Amino acid sequence: MQRKSFGTMQCPVARSLERVGEWWSILILRDCFHGLKRFDEFEKSLGIAPNMLTRRLNGLVESGLLERSQYSAHPPRFEYLLTELGRDFRPVLQALLTWGNKHFAPEGLSVVIVDRETGAVAEPVLVDRLSGRPLSDPVFCSVPGPAADERTRWRHARHLGAGEERHGGTGHG
Repeated sequence: MQRKSFGTMQCPVARSLERVGEWWSILILRDCFHGLKRFDEFEKSLGIAPNMLTRRLNGLVESGLLERSQYSAHPPRFEYLLTELGRDFRPVLQALLTWGNKHFAPEGLSVVIVDRETGAVAEPVLVDRLSGRPLSDPVFCSVPGPAADERTRWRHARHLGAGEERHGGTGHG
């Protein structure tokens, strides 16, 4: 069965999921941030079937998150490097790590984010650059932008002017 494409939806969350919404893709990107570049490294790290890994790497290249760079001519071998678009995914991974540590680590923290210079454990939080306030503050919500279509406007109209929790909204796309 062919899955639905989110690429033409106006929602930025849906469009982002079109590029990275498959769990293997996110784990490949995670491994790239840890310095892995080659097919065999990804295969070893993830325990993924070679045909699935090939599809995911090709998809990440096609989406512009990775670029393929040949490092051997005979036989032809390639490395997969993060593009600027791929590097911009880092805060998303850090947010997932933080959320996972908070809610899904009953055995304790297996991975933390630290300051390389001091070794201090970081406590990540998304903040508004202008005010410095955390985006988790209820004062923040998403609203339709200038290019929003009717569906986007309808979805947001359901919670504008009211508390998101009360209406079950997420405040996103």
